[in-house]
Amino acid sequence: MASSAWRADGHQCHLRESVYLCSVQPRQIPVGCETASKHLQRQRAVSDALADSLSSVGGTLPHFLQEPEDAYIIKNNPIKLRCRATPALQIFFKCNGEWVHQNQHTAQEYMDQNTGLKIREVTINVTRQQVEDFHGPEDYWCLCVAWSHLGTSKSRKATVRIAYLRKNFEQDPQGKEVPIKGMIVLHCRPPEGVPMAEVEWLKNEELVSSLEDDNIDTRADHNLIINEARLSDSGNYTCLASNVVAKRRSATATVVVFVNGGWSLWTEWSPCSVNCGRGVQKRSRTCTNPAPLNGGAFCEGMSVQKITCNALCPDGKLMHDVKPQSMESSIDVALYSGLAAGVIAVVVLIVAITLYRKSQSEYGVDVIDSSALAGGFQSFNFKTTRQGNPLLLNSSMQPDITVGQTYSSPICFQDSIDKELFDPLPDKVKVQSSFMVSLGVADRAEYHVKTHPETLPANHHPNYSTVEAKKTTVIAPNGIHTLRKTQFKTSAVFGHLGGRLVIPNAGVSLLVPHGAIADDTSWEMYMLINQEESSAQSEERCEILLGPEITYGPPGLNLSYPVAMTIAHCAEVSAENWNIKLKRQTKDNKWEEIMSVDDESTSCYCLMDSHSCHLLLDQPGCYALVGEPNTDAAIKRLRIAVFGSMEASSVDYSLRVHCVDDTPHAFQRVVTAETSRGGQLLEEPKTLFFKGNCLSLQVSIQDIPQFLWSIKPFTTCQEFSFTQVWYSNQQPVHCAFSLQRHSASTTQLSCKISVRQVRGHEQILQVYTSVGESEKETVPFFMQADCTVTSQTGAKAFKIPLSIRQRICTTFDTANAKGKDWQLLAQKLHIQRNLSYFTKQKSPSAVILSLWEARHQDSGDLDSLASALEEIGKIHCKNLPQSPDEKETDFTF
Repeated sequence: MASSAWRADGHQCHLRESVYLCSVQPRQIPVGCETASKHLQRQRAVSDALADSLSSVGGTLPHFLQEPEDAYIIKNNPIKLRCRATPALQIFFKCNGEWVHQNQHTAQEYMDQNTGLKIREVTINVTRQQVEDFHGPEDYWCLCVAWSHLGTSKSRKATVRIAYLRKNFEQDPQGKEVPIKGMIVLHCRPPEGVPMAEVEWLKNEELVSSLEDDNIDTRADHNLIINEARLSDSGNYTCLASNVVAKRRSATATVVVFVNGGWSLWTEWSPCSVNCGRGVQKRSRTCTNPAPLNGGAFCEGMSVQKITCNALCPDGKLMHDVKPQSMESSIDVALYSGLAAGVIAVVVLIVAITLYRKSQSEYGVDVIDSSALAGGFQSFNFKTTRQGNPLLLNSSMQPDITVGQTYSSPICFQDSIDKELFDPLPDKVKVQSSFMVSLGVADRAEYHVKTHPETLPANHHPNYSTVEAKKTTVIAPNGIHTLRKTQFKTSAVFGHLGGRLVIPNAGVSLLVPHGAIADDTSWEMYMLINQEESSAQSEERCEILLGPEITYGPPGLNLSYPVAMTIAHCAEVSAENWNIKLKRQTKDNKWEEIMSVDDESTSCYCLMDSHSCHLLLDQPGCYALVGEPNTDAAIKRLRIAVFGSMEASSVDYSLRVHCVDDTPHAFQRVVTAETSRGGQLLEEPKTLFFKGNCLSLQVSIQDIPQFLWSIKPFTTCQEFSFTQVWYSNQQPVHCAFSLQRHSASTTQLSCKISVRQVRGHEQILQVYTSVGESEKETVPFFMQADCTVTSQTGAKAFKIPLSIRQRICTTFDTANAKGKDWQLLAQKLHIQRNLSYFTKQKSPSAVILSLWEARHQDSGDLDSLASALEEIGKIHCKNLPQSPDEKETDFTF
């Protein structure tokens, strides 16, 4: 039984099985018919009532073979909802309580080959716009209603939601330093998203699985828990959040598992040091049980103990037994009192000799007796020597807190004035050269000569560049290299005793070893940083400068030993990811590659540390360290710093973010520029790892107090191309954010600066600062930025006293019966590659010690050298008996 009605929009509707089935007909409305709207409302009510009543009637009702499932709309792609039922005459969707129009259904009917039943399948599309336009009390939903001859059946409700995943994590994991066997907990709260994001953890870009390691738990509220930390758990951890629409990476958290050092057992007491009378016995232990690792604390206490002993003399006098320290405290008091007196006497003697040498002649001999310092290779004596020995550079200098954890390279020497810089020649005779004139040093020398002409030999004139006095020749070649205009330069006159040049706050130094210059010769040497645009790097090959270009001279310099040059660099050193090369500028201003760091070379030597490169060079010239990435994983370190200052209007406040190469020289240039404009360093600078994967850098400002401050729209995020950042040593990357305060009474500003590489590492700079005029002051960036002493000559420039250095060279330059030679020394000092370079040297041990001096110029700590020598002595002397008549020539370790 079917009836029909005409709708006002021209659709003819047939009531069949309590439901109107509508089809498009020509637009005509017979007279006397009801309006479609009222008719449909009444029929919908009847249809719903019949559906509810018929569902209780016995017989075969429609059975759903497939019901609509929950779905998520990804971006702008519509989703399909599907229903299948049998037996079914019709299937229609109902969404949010409203019937879906028949035209939006796609239906098909087919026969089931197994049961012979007719199966009806219907699908509809749901678009993003439909979901966004729905504003109900619950999520957008749809269900199916199927009809048969006996009634209707309803499917389950399926919800449709728009999928998304926000960019920022609610909580990023934070780096930790934990002791071995300690618990590690890394917290992670993923970004808000629909559906809720699933969390995985990466360690060094590898997936972490708790199923493969019982020690790791990743199930606790997205956190990563390592129950007992192992050394292998050190690494870079990243929280990875993902759902159906996107993946997000958190900031990388570095976990360091460290081991505190522990003492080994004491060795047996050594035999008495004398065959007759009162002597000394000693025993030792090492900090190797376990050895400190990954920054763990070194063992506290003494590594060597000594006690007195008495031996029977040939005349038959009584020999006293050995008395340990624990047995007679009086012996301890006498022993250590004697040791203390001896140390004081040595210090006084050294000071007196130093003063005497300065008063008599600039180039005196080293009068320190090696026996006086032989005991200095015991760890309990080092701290005393480092505090009071005038022959060692002061290593206790602490930089300002704003850069204290940034760079540890020497800033300048402690001495308020270095007389050797101005008076290095006998009888106060000075050199008049163009380079000294440019530094303003020659004026003082010329004044001295003019006012004291009696100090000049009869056959010399103040303008001569070669002077003879006491058989000493000072050479200043006429064809001296034309120097570039730069403020990063230093010079001094060096003789046979050698010395050191340092460019303050630049991470650059030059060590001239003792004996490198002939005994009767002095050279005016200089070192400078090139400030002009570099041509050493090749953008076609993606080469970049890893540190500043350094020139040292003068040309024609004749050296017996190579100098040691230290240059700070910005590469995360990895042979797999980087091809690092050393280049030298030729006479026609072109660049030639003289060695690759990973290759063997006898012309020069390069030792790469994590933040510095140490070069052994025997030819003056201009040098540059360049890097060519082998893979996209090659990392260049950037130093990120934020500065701030009030603008002239007293309403605007400027935040300036600098992204420069992670070298002291690059950061010093920023400091100089900011100091000139009154900038304040607002947060401790941080390191960003920038990969060579061609992805850009984004700088954004976040969490600005909106009721106190405002910023112009569309200026909160700035982006820099990969090329701008990768070659930033030429044009450092920087940007500015201009903030306006709503009221002059606002004196506090807090916000965050995010600096991140797209799909890479991110750093957050937290800004808390006062902007009140009365509280403005310039923050010191370096503690001794105004120091002018940049060189030291003679023994005071070296960590190792000359007498000790000579004994080491004598012992190791020639292999002896105990197997000690310079190769073993190099191995124990962790110099294990390109050893063929040292075989060409006049004294391999001397060159190795110069390299050690360059690597340890910051700490001034002789412990590592002493430990290496002590280890060599234990390895090769333990089982080698010595005849009573054989003279001992090695060290007493």
